[in-house]
Amino acid sequence: MIPFLPIVIVLGVLIIFSSFYTVKQQSAAILERFGRFNTISESGLRFKIPLIDKIAGRLSLKIQQLDVIIETKTLDDVFVKLKVSVQYKVISEKVYEAFYKLDYPHDQITSYVFDVVRAEVPKMKLDDVFVKKDDIALAVKAELNDAMSDYGFDIIKTLVTDIDPDGQVKEAMNRINASEREKVAAQYEGDAQRILIVERAKAEAESKRLQGQGIADQRREIARGLEESVEVLNQVGINSQEASALIVVTQHYDTLQSLGQETNSNLILLPNSPQAGSQMLNDMVASFTASNQIGEAMKNTKPKKKD
Repeated sequence: MIPFLPIVIVLGVLIIFSSFYTVKQQSAAILERFGRFNTISESGLRFKIPLIDKIAGRLSLKIQQLDVIIETKTLDDVFVKLKVSVQYKVISEKVYEAFYKLDYPHDQITSYVFDVVRAEVPKMKLDDVFVKKDDIALAVKAELNDAMSDYGFDIIKTLVTDIDPDGQVKEAMNRINASEREKVAAQYEGDAQRILIVERAKAEAESKRLQGQGIADQRREIARGLEESVEVLNQVGINSQEASALIVVTQHYDTLQSLGQETNSNLILLPNSPQAGSQMLNDMVASFTASNQIGEAMKNTKPKKKD
């Protein structure tokens, strides 16, 4: 009997140690007795009867996420893949239902997501799927909550995290967007070009106006200078006609001198003799005299008003 004593002691120690078990935080353990449900153990150090009680399983009470990818068709006959993320957790008061009523919760949730998405998306056009993705997510959440609450699961949130149309459709959409952007860019460039032309025309008009004003001021100063020159020459005994002839000859030679200073100039002044300048002055005086005579004659021929 003595040799069996150590074995008995060892077995006793093993039995004692197997009587205790731990449950992690945010989890629950299902305890069965002789194959039948006994109790649900929460987090901490727990005791069970050796060889009689058995831990049938453990469930996490944390929020979990399941990603479901569904391929379906829209109202405008475009195939599209949607990725729906479902966040769910086991209700702590319904651990029994979550463990015993449903073997594969992931498969069950996936089936409901497929059913809702393939019922909602075919009612929408592709553009509406992008705009109303939150409505699709809410519809999935409502359906899952109604179906999964009886099995002890709470649907926290559903999100449509990705919408992936067929490759050819995406290329067509990109071409459409590129064309729209090019159209807008062309409109902006046209507006900018039009504004540039208008502003350039305004600047040119202002330049012409200032140029005309400068020419008028120049001629006014020239006339004033000629008038002063004639007055100075009259003071020294030179009459107006002689003074005018002297001024014309002086300007003629000044012009020839300025042309001679330009080494690369091809300009030729015709006529270029002093007699030609004098002849031009005589012609100008004769034309002024004739113009004055015609003006006086027209005044005299006008009919007088009767009183």
